[in-house]
Amino acid sequence: MDHNHEIDELQAGSLKTLANPRRLRILHLPAAGPLGVASLATELGISQPNASQHLAVMRSAGVVEAERDGREVRYRFADPEIVVACGIVHAVLERRFGRLAGLTGATRPHEVTPWSNQ
Repeated sequence: MDHNHEIDELQAGSLKTLANPRRLRILHLPAAGPLGVASLATELGISQPNASQHLAVMRSAGVVEAERDGREVRYRFADPEIVVACGIVHAVLERRFGRLAGLTGATRPHEVTPWSNQ
């Protein structure tokens, strides 16, 4: 397997891990530093076990790393550039929804269907 193919496989795995709305919301949280599961659950409005499950998936994919802070485990991004990359995709989609909403008269992104611009 050549180097580029290996990188493509890793990228596909990372994107598969992030192909979940709650995990993407974790990426978009305005955290200044590592977050504990309780804080993360509160920010997302989900249970702590659910937050832990999402973090475990992200950790096994190498997206987040865990660090112990006394009795609490706090999570941080393994590479903060993942937040930048996902932010770029998010911004592209916001602009697309804005253009589609303008064409269809919709006011919110969820009112726009993939076929609205056809």
